[in-house]
Amino acid sequence: MASSKSDWFVYMIEAENGKLYTGITTDLARRFSEHKTKQGGARFFHTSSAKKMVFHESHPDRSSASKRESAIKKLSRKAKIELIETQ
Repeated sequence: MASSKSDWFVYMIEAENGKLYTGITTDLARRFSEHKTKQGGARFFHTSSAKKMVFHESHPDRSSASKRESAIKKLSRKAKIELIETQ
């Protein structure tokens, strides 16, 4: 169980093909590295490599991060880009 002081993050990564991946983590740098090197990263990046992290926001616990991740995944691409631009 993670300690209560560690923040959770919701993040979006743009792949080389321009598609957006949304996920959650407690360590943004480690998670991006995992996706970039395909060592423990998502299958999403097997077809197109992770290019850059384009969005992230902090949440106090895994539950709120998971709910936000789910909400972001339901957004249209246009709405996701607007979210990225307003950060």
